[in-house]
Amino acid sequence: MLDGVISLFVPNLAGGGAERVMVNLANGLVARGHRVEIVLLEKVGSYFSDLDQRVSVVGLMATSVRGGIVPLVRHLRRRKPAVLLSALDYANAGALLAAGFSRTATPVVVTVHSTHSRAAAYATGLHEALVRRIVRWVYPRADAVVAVSRGAADDMMAGIRLDPTRVHVIYNPVITSRLSALASEPLDHPWFGPGQPPVVMGMGRLTEAKDFPTLLRAAAIASMELDFRLLILGEGDRRADLEQMVAELDLNDRVAMPGFVTNPFAYLARSALFVLSSAWEALPTVLIEALALGLPVVSTDCLSGPAEILAAGRYGRLVPVGNPEALAGAIVEALRSPRPVIPEEVIEAYTVDSSVRQYEDLIVRVAKVKEKGR
Repeated sequence: MLDGVISLFVPNLAGGGAERVMVNLANGLVARGHRVEIVLLEKVGSYFSDLDQRVSVVGLMATSVRGGIVPLVRHLRRRKPAVLLSALDYANAGALLAAGFSRTATPVVVTVHSTHSRAAAYATGLHEALVRRIVRWVYPRADAVVAVSRGAADDMMAGIRLDPTRVHVIYNPVITSRLSALASEPLDHPWFGPGQPPVVMGMGRLTEAKDFPTLLRAAAIASMELDFRLLILGEGDRRADLEQMVAELDLNDRVAMPGFVTNPFAYLARSALFVLSSAWEALPTVLIEALALGLPVVSTDCLSGPAEILAAGRYGRLVPVGNPEALAGAIVEALRSPRPVIPEEVIEAYTVDSSVRQYEDLIVRVAKVKEKGR
């Protein structure tokens, strides 16, 4: 057990896989007897209701990571946490810079939720390019780097000079004890009523990485063979483009994009199929959640995560990235096939208990090494 507080740093608790993971991790660590705080740039987001009341919440009152570095430096000097653990590249960079400027002995553990080579290839604008350069410079200074999949770890080490002994793979704490209860909550949506066509579901931020245009094109092709509906949950900067594409493909009656919902599991559990169309990932949380709820899944074989989760196609169909014809064929096949049986041990690797135990071991180890070096 650590003497000090464990600080988890993320910009906010808005909807997203990394943010949900940080909430699950905070809850899991506090349940195991640790003192835990979540440090946010802004106290905003939809996941506050999921946070254990024993977890302290600190707001830095900043609107950007750059603007939050000085407040984070002050917080580290005042609080002197046993360890600072961050998520998302730009927040990781901010955490490492703040820790250095603070001149405290707080060790920093950064968690990587993306595939660096793909994110760099698709980076646009000066800000994103600058973040990529800073990441390459500061990540080697981390006391530990946690990648959420083996593929993400290998990809990162190919592009950043890291000490291999400081790189660890820990799957996300995805499966919680509340998942089944949330999945069984009432759902008032006309598409899920008796006698309705099957619902195919996609979920994620409406961004380039998720490649929902390929999913929409695949839906247009597959709908020529089968009658189904496509529901895409999530919000993002590509909404207008996707809505225009829905109209151009004449899918207005078949596709709905209601935005972010606080309980996607009620939709997921009642769907006939989950489809991941991403151009790149690290460890797609929703793919794991779909498997845990017993859904058949179809996914692109993108870098990285899907092939790792699906055991190279054993537990779900894998198709090439950006290929709507192949994706459409897999959707039709999956809707016409019996649901697969997923072994319990496959899901166990992604439970909160399994993941939190590994994070706890790493955090304690890193803190003790830093303590000895003082």
